[in-house]
Amino acid sequence: MIDLPVIDKSEREKKPDWLRVRLPVGENYAKVRKLVDKHNLHTICESGNCPNMGECWGEGTATFMILGNVCTRSCTFCAVATGRPPEYDEEEPGRVAEAIKLMGVKHAVITSVNRDELKDRGAEIWYRTVIETKKASPETTIETLIPDVKDNWDALYRMIDGGQEVVSHNIETVESLYRRVRPQAKYNRSLKQIKLTNEAGKRTKSGIMLGLGETDDEVYKTMNDLVEHGLHILTLGQYLQPTKRHIGVTEFVHPDKFDHFREEGIKRGLKYVESGPLVRSSYHAERHVNVTI
Repeated sequence: MIDLPVIDKSEREKKPDWLRVRLPVGENYAKVRKLVDKHNLHTICESGNCPNMGECWGEGTATFMILGNVCTRSCTFCAVATGRPPEYDEEEPGRVAEAIKLMGVKHAVITSVNRDELKDRGAEIWYRTVIETKKASPETTIETLIPDVKDNWDALYRMIDGGQEVVSHNIETVESLYRRVRPQAKYNRSLKQIKLTNEAGKRTKSGIMLGLGETDDEVYKTMNDLVEHGLHILTLGQYLQPTKRHIGVTEFVHPDKFDHFREEGIKRGLKYVESGPLVRSSYHAERHVNVTI
């Protein structure tokens, strides 16, 4: 077990000013809310307690979560429910495609829970969702934020074969914190998944959470590892503890440090770095479609 620095509870709960966000309001937000409910869709915006939900939904965009809202993993940072997922919905790809069309989004982000119990890790549903979305909305660009396929590379290739413009897989944290933060994942396995995605000709993207006890040198090493494995786009954001049952925040990283990491990422060979306290994987995702690889 890795010992992490512990900060006083009162300090952990007292967030700095730069982490303040607006409550979700507005006509566009209400429209997206209605569509999500009507089509019985899951969004990581809600399940992941994303601080940018008000901003993104207010602009008429959302990140859809397919294959249910119960994950087979128990990552200590994640607000998504853990357990034994029910059977997946065969009609979900069509419903997601229809909702994206009705919302009129120009860029859609699709993600999913881990479905380790499925032989294909849910790859066929992934493939069909992208295909049907492209069919319903030919002008819509797509980013898929895919889970760890646990060395099932046939599943990976099926997931990324639908025609999406960006394939994202989050490394999440530095290697030394994996056992504490991502107990069922492997750092090198995620790197290999990014490498194979790049070799398949896809625009690759990943994300790191800061404030979990990592050192600057460990962040630099992770950036180097990602570049060596073919990563093009990186997001860095502040980890925020979803509930008291989740791993605690060890540091609220100052915005200046995020700016520094952005510069370091570009210096080390990344094509694009989105870095800031409130940055999440799909934040400003529409900007990443045109990154030259």
